[in-house]
Amino acid sequence: MSAAAILLRSSSSSAVGRNIIRRLQKTSALSSAYRALECNVNTNIPNYRSNIRAFSSKETVTITYCDPDGTEHPVEAEIGKHLLDVAHDNNIELEGACGGELACSTCHLVFEQEVYDALPPKSDEEEDMLDLAFELTETSRLGCQIRVVKEFDGIKVRIPDDGY
Repeated sequence: MSAAAILLRSSSSSAVGRNIIRRLQKTSALSSAYRALECNVNTNIPNYRSNIRAFSSKETVTITYCDPDGTEHPVEAEIGKHLLDVAHDNNIELEGACGGELACSTCHLVFEQEVYDALPPKSDEEEDMLDLAFELTETSRLGCQIRVVKEFDGIKVRIPDDGY
């Protein structure tokens, strides 16, 4: 059964299901399957953070999280996971109050310039949330919006002081 058919059957509203299917059909097969997994089928609300575990590769890279006091925490980060999830999986204090739904700025991270330059562009929503962040810099991003890639091996990301 196709991902679109599953969505239609599990949708609480067939009109909403048909709308989702129309959007999925406009994309490639792989992209359609990925987007289908990003939908929260129970409420028909798009989930900006997919359940990435379905796409994680088990291949890891080493990333170092730097606390506001300078303490460094090197961790193994699974390629494909969001940096917020990697921090939580490794007991790094990075809040993520909204659960990674792009509704706060508590997973704010600061990147080195060369790493920042290689990141995908920020969405308007991310820009809006970053406006609320403490210690905002030119290389600030939200950890819930950045996925680990092979090129991250050895990078350091700084967790800014949250003001408390």
